[in-house]
Amino acid sequence: MSDIFISYARSTADQAQAITEALRGLGYNVWRDDEIPANRAYAEVIEERLAKAKAVVVIWSAEAAKSEWVRSEAERARADRKLVQLSVDGARLPMPFDQTQCADLKGWTGGDDAPGWKQVVGAIANLASPGQPQKAASRDVARKLSICVLPFANMSDDPQQEYFSDGISEDIITDLSKVSALSVVARNTAFGFKGKSPNVKDVARGLNVSHVLEGSVRKAGSRVRITAQLIDGAAGDHIWAERYDRDLTDIFALQDEISEAIVTALKLKLLPQEKQAIERRGTSSVEAYDLYLMARSYYLTGNLGDPRRDEAIERLCRRAVDLDAGYALAWALLANGQYNLHRSHGRAGDRGEAALDRALALDPNLAEARALKARVLSDAGRHDEAAAEIAIALRLDPESYDVTHHAGLISYSQGRLAEAVLHWGKATALVETGYRAPAMLVSCYTALGDGENARRIARIALERAEKAVAQDRSNGNAMGMGAGCLAALGEADRAKDWMRRALLIDPDNLNMRYNFACTLAAWLGDPDAALDMLGPVLERDSGELVGASPTDPDFADLRDDPRFQAMIAAAEARLAEAATPLRDGG
Repeated sequence: MSDIFISYARSTADQAQAITEALRGLGYNVWRDDEIPANRAYAEVIEERLAKAKAVVVIWSAEAAKSEWVRSEAERARADRKLVQLSVDGARLPMPFDQTQCADLKGWTGGDDAPGWKQVVGAIANLASPGQPQKAASRDVARKLSICVLPFANMSDDPQQEYFSDGISEDIITDLSKVSALSVVARNTAFGFKGKSPNVKDVARGLNVSHVLEGSVRKAGSRVRITAQLIDGAAGDHIWAERYDRDLTDIFALQDEISEAIVTALKLKLLPQEKQAIERRGTSSVEAYDLYLMARSYYLTGNLGDPRRDEAIERLCRRAVDLDAGYALAWALLANGQYNLHRSHGRAGDRGEAALDRALALDPNLAEARALKARVLSDAGRHDEAAAEIAIALRLDPESYDVTHHAGLISYSQGRLAEAVLHWGKATALVETGYRAPAMLVSCYTALGDGENARRIARIALERAEKAVAQDRSNGNAMGMGAGCLAALGEADRAKDWMRRALLIDPDNLNMRYNFACTLAAWLGDPDAALDMLGPVLERDSGELVGASPTDPDFADLRDDPRFQAMIAAAEARLAEAATPLRDGG
């Protein structure tokens, strides 16, 4: 079997051939997709060769970055820890592959002494020895069926019900992920198709899956209609389809029924423990579940810095736990809302600690609650305990946006910027609409002296911020982040225009004003304007922004300014006078 699998786009076929021949000259068995037998299905052969290769060499180019095939092959290789990347044209790499070392072979003419080529050969040598047969991996003994669950379309008359259809889609992905004999495409990849109408066969081929599930949700009053179709990815044929019209009170049983119908249609056996895991919903109250999904949508898309966002989360989750006191997820999200109200808006209370303790008492393995506990500990300066908690959270759910974003914030606040880049890079990929994580990456890359990556990620964050502002023109947090991205991209006039409009629309958003101060200091080179913007923030902030200011890399050029130092000292003295001790236990 081949030592090396070559992944490339058609426009770089000549370079792929040259690289193939050079590696063969070093004694490696190399495979490219021009060797697929006429009697074999393309996807089947690709799956087989990817699984058995010792190293996967991805040849990145502008076309490859847009190719679902190349990205799927690269993601499989990254997950299996056998990815070797090289670029032949210097084009920007897609996320998250821009976080991994990539050899530069632009202009390579085949020379053995080229630094980029040496890098490629060295990376391959660490993974494969020329001519040595690979030991069969246990996962290859029985090839799994695989599925992508496309986001179910919201067919309700009310577009605000989108949160509910998204929640149904996410729950089905989670349920199917508990079936050991089935490989399920991650939520972040599947939701990349949200709002689109992709060709199902193209999706299956691009993601290298055997099946695709699509459907729709219509919620009206106390009734819900869900349609679902399971499609053979290669043939494009429906192998199972059903329409369910039920009372909303039957939603949990309906989700179980859909998951089990898919398992049956795929001729898989659901183990007893898997059936129990699927049926474990966290709550038996449909109303509490609906309230939690609504609160979650505010958490993900709301205007951070506007207390109304966190007040809505608190009200919705408080009602959810009143309905079901054992709903750990709702307790954790309630804690998040209360934490933000206390930390960002100075509201009285315990930073959500009581709700957080209740969530962890109900479910000690709830990753989101562990991550928030790490933030609380970090705020208190208990950094070793915070590191231990965030490590537990990352181990429990490395695919959680909440966890990776909190991990990024903790690393950033402690000056570990390279570590923050890894966490926020993952968070950026996990929620395709989120602009905060990529905007924070701009700050990290800038402080690390990587202007090229700062500008690259700024384009991504700006596009997302623009979409958020288009949906809600009062979203000051999106405008604050977007202005910084515009400045990073050299569009100073547009950045200043965003600031002017945002200050008229959302003048009391301290997070937004803080971000504007960062932009003025780090990108627009106007320290006086930065200090004028920052002063009112430090006079009113309840602790979060005051604590961040002294070490924020965006304020590096202000550190020695006596005015900046005086502002920080005055704010810290104000907070110390009003402080209440953190309750022991975090």
